[in-house]
Amino acid sequence: FEDRAWAERAEEICAPVKLAVRRLDLEATADLDGRADLVVRSTDMFTQMLDDLERTLPNDPKGQAIVPAWIADWRTLTDDRYAYADRLRSGEEVPFTETPVQGVPITERIEAFAGDNEMDSCAPPRAGVL
Repeated sequence: FEDRAWAERAEEICAPVKLAVRRLDLEATADLDGRADLVVRSTDMFTQMLDDLERTLPNDPKGQAIVPAWIADWRTLTDDRYAYADRLRSGEEVPFTETPVQGVPITERIEAFAGDNEMDSCAPPRAGVL
């Protein structure tokens, strides 16, 4: 999309969140409740990040059309993360699973959009705290 100022602002919003989530990796634990807590804490950070991104949308028509869809994908991912935390709390030691969209993992869609629009910090984590 054309509104580069919005993309720059998005990067400024996302970068500190990405760093804070990385710091949570230092608290990693094998304890399921502890892992669930980390998942919730990091997902809460992503939820606040999305709220901040939604406050103002890009000013160009393409951006106004596609950014809300990208944020909706992120919201689906946060729902997946909260559901994963619930599974951990219930004693299920299972791998994280995410919602596919048209056969593509949702994180790939989110990451591609962030990369294509020079908002690399707005991509979801690929490793570490889930």
